Amino acid sequence: MQVAVGKDVEAVCRKCGEVWHVIVAVDTGGKITKVQCKQCAAYHRYRPPEGEDRVDAAAKKVRKTTTRKTTTRKTTKKKAAKKSAYSEPLVEPDLSRPIRLYKMTEVYTPGDRVDHPKFGEGVVEMSPGPGKVNVFFENGRKTLAHER
Repeated sequence: MQVAVGKDVEAVCRKCGEVWHVIVAVDTGGKITKVQCKQCAAYHRYRPPEGEDRVDAAAKKVRKTTTRKTTTRKTTKKKAAKKSAYSEPLVEPDLSRPIRLYKMTEVYTPGDRVDHPKFGEGVVEMSPGPGKVNVFFENGRKTLAHER
């Protein structure tokens, strides 16, 4: 195997799981030290694909790769509660009123449906303080300004 900077090589990316990489750095002995993932563009140490033998280009020795045990993380109650908090709005949308384009100058009441240019459609839930409203969007709750 010819090892040179810029050549393609199979390696494991822990960020995205992709295996195709480009060699970025090679030590004086010809051993690959750093690669860049073609999928996510992350730089990391060279890790050969699992189950394959690692060839040391300088000594031409074959070594078995070691596999690291991975543990599954348990979702804590706090994280589970946070995930479920985004699932439904606190207030049911008032379907008798039309969807309004969001503007800071407008006044909103709980149940109003708004269309935000960045966050999409949402439902006004409550007013946490003067000039503010909490709006439930598909990707989470946001505090927006109103009556300004």
